[in-house]
Parts: sequence; structure tokens; C-alpha cells
Amino acid sequence: MTFYEALLRPLLFRLDAERAHGLAIAALKLNLAPRDGADAPSLRTRLWGLDFRNPIGLAAGFDKNADIADALLALGFGFVEIGTVTPRPQSGNPKPRMFRLIEDEGVINRLGFNGAGLDVVRSRLAARFGREGIIGANVGKNRDSADEVADYVQGIETLAPLASYCTINVSSPNTPGLRDLQQKDRLTELLRAVVTARDAIKSRRVPLLVKVAPDLDETQIRDIAEAALDSGIDGIIATNTTIARPAYLRSAAKGEIGGLSGRPLFAPSTRILGELYKATQGKLPLIGVGGIASGADAYEKIKAGASLVQLYSMMVYRGPGLVAEIKLDLVARLKADGFGNVVEAVGAAYR
Repeated sequence: MTFYEALLRPLLFRLDAERAHGLAIAALKLNLAPRDGADAPSLRTRLWGLDFRNPIGLAAGFDKNADIADALLALGFGFVEIGTVTPRPQSGNPKPRMFRLIEDEGVINRLGFNGAGLDVVRSRLAARFGREGIIGANVGKNRDSADEVADYVQGIETLAPLASYCTINVSSPNTPGLRDLQQKDRLTELLRAVVTARDAIKSRRVPLLVKVAPDLDETQIRDIAEAALDSGIDGIIATNTTIARPAYLRSAAKGEIGGLSGRPLFAPSTRILGELYKATQGKLPLIGVGGIASGADAYEKIKAGASLVQLYSMMVYRGPGLVAEIKLDLVARLKADGFGNVVEAVGAAYR
């Protein structure tokens, strides 16, 4: 048992989940978290013209307003995704809106894109622009938006010049109607609009990704794959949180409304990841997200087709040292299977 699990977690779990998250942000601002060292060469990967020191990233949702991106990189992440950022500031849904499912190592949230808005995040990304480290920006729409496509275009126009890559979030379950944007016709229209906005940025070509839900059927997976391939975007993130509630859940909070993440999301998100890899025939890089708690989990996502992976909720249960543990275990697994580099293992389950 780690120091975090033995001492810090019991103290944090006495607090409301959102308040505990705020304390974690404050601690990182003060550089009170451990710093990780150099990564093994076998973890390095190059994608979209970017050099990732390792394939383990922090998913959007932890650092919504780009407060602590550099402190998070210092924990050992190969990249950090900030946001989701909406054009205008919004408070999100009423509190309480984050719930721990302790017995199931899960989290339910219904935050609703709470954040400071584009102007604040733009100024923070501009202040660190030029520093080392890969920082992605996840953009969304305001809850009361009259023109959702315009919201996403504004997000790309504002943040793409300052970010390493951008993600279009059409899969949060906590903004009414947002997931309807995953319908093929609407998604195609949206992706073409944001690609056009991205292509108008002359300083450099910024990779553009779309983040999808785990609650998809075969037709939806095929439609998303076709829309992504036809639009000219650069990758897919699979997946966001789920609205499903597996029958095996034991925690008292399992009935709360919102998106479920953490351990219960691992299997369904990995299935969608693999289906997207097959549907795109490996032509489009994928980022695997959902329930990663070990090097074995990260490795399974990679073999299912993920070029990179992200985590967030499992740090609630395992602490910041989880990043280093995953990397160490992943290096050993790659070596045991005869892979000289993590890139060689991508999609291995289907070869």
C-alpha cells in the first residue's frame, strides 16, 4: 500500500469529492506532488509530428482551466489534456455533482462543463506557450448555445494556435443534447467545420481529434469511423464516461445521474476502442481512455489499437504515483513480449 493509499486517501475521502479535487489542484499549484524522472526509450512515440516521452496522458476534466498543466507534466505524464473549455464561462450543474463509488473504484460526475471560458484559458496557455511538454485542449459548447457548431469553431480558432492538439468533445452525457452530435450527418457537418477552422491557422498544422462515448452500437461506431475518416481529422479518443450502470455495482451512489468513470468503464471503453480500430482499419490514431489502473490495463488498450492512453479517475483511488507504476509495468510487458518500442504493440490484438 502506498503512502497515498494509506494516509492521504482516507483524509481526502472524508471530504466531498469536488472539494477534494480542489485541494488536489491547490497542492499541485504549490508543487507538493512527487516528480517523476526520465522515461525508458521503449516508451517514446512520435505521432502527428509530436514527440511523446511516453504514451500515458492525463484525460480532460482534471485541469479544466489550464491552472496546473506544467505541474501535471512533472508527475510523469507524457501529455496533458486541459478542458473541456466552453466559449463563455459557465457554472455547470448544481452541487453535489461528483460522487465516489468506493466499492467499485468508480466515479460519477454531472459537472456540466463548468469552467472559466475561452478568454481565461487562452491567456494561461499563451503564458506557457513555447515551454516543453505536450498540452492538448479539449473544447465544447455552452449549455445555452444557439449555434453549437459556431461554439466549437470558436474554440478551435482560439486555442489551436496555443495547444499541441485540440479535441472536439461531443460525448459528455451532462450537457443536454450534446451526444446527438455523434449522429453521422451532424458529426460530419461539425468535423468539416472545425477542420476548416483548423486549416485556416497558417502558423502550423494542429492535430484535431474527436472524443466519443462508450454507449455506442455497431452502426454508430461505423458512422463515427466513416465521418472521422472523411473529414480529415487526425484521431479519435475512446471513450468518455458512460451512462450505463452495470448490474454488479455495489456502491450506494450507483444511482446518481451522470457519467460513470473509473474501473467499471474499463471493459466497455476498451471494447469500443477495439471496434473503432477495426472500423478505421488502423488508419486513424486512437487514444484509449477508461479505467486504466495498471500497466496491464494500459497495455491492453494499446494492443486493442490505442497509440496513446489517458487516465484520470483511477488516480482518485491510487494517487499520483500511479503514473510511474504504469510506466514501469508497461516497459516490462513490452520487453517480455519482444517489443522494442510501444509503437510496435499498437493493435497487436488484431494482428
